[in-house]
Amino acid sequence: MIVDASASTRRHRALTDAKGLLAQLLDDAYRQRARMALLTASGQSPKWQVQGLKAAKSLAGWLDQLGAGGGTPLLAALGEAAQWLAARRTRFPTEQQRLLVLTDGRLKEIAALPSLDCPGLLVDIERGPIRLGRARELAQRLCLDYRHIDSF
Repeated sequence: MIVDASASTRRHRALTDAKGLLAQLLDDAYRQRARMALLTASGQSPKWQVQGLKAAKSLAGWLDQLGAGGGTPLLAALGEAAQWLAARRTRFPTEQQRLLVLTDGRLKEIAALPSLDCPGLLVDIERGPIRLGRARELAQRLCLDYRHIDSF
């Protein structure tokens, strides 16, 4: 899971709404005893919160503290996730992987995207009267399914 928590996600309660969806997803993962990796993209570089561990109730504390700010290192996060997924596939070839990306898609450039080789979903959290719609294009280029957060 990659969560875009850049400054642009503060606008129009985008990150607040995303946190509600994240709480539900984390609870579902906990109940299913699913293993997960969680990477936040904010500030100067992405930061791993969890890597390959079973979902735990302690992630609720992380979610409460999640705030938006700084730049959008989403491309770096996607690159790190691609490397992690590839290494995980080698180590656990029978494990089913699925990627979830929550972002408003407000990137300056999406030219050099990594190959994720993993099914997944990009949830567009862009809000406000003027929407750039870049998240849909990002999902298409990453070969991920697309949904806007309003459809949940």
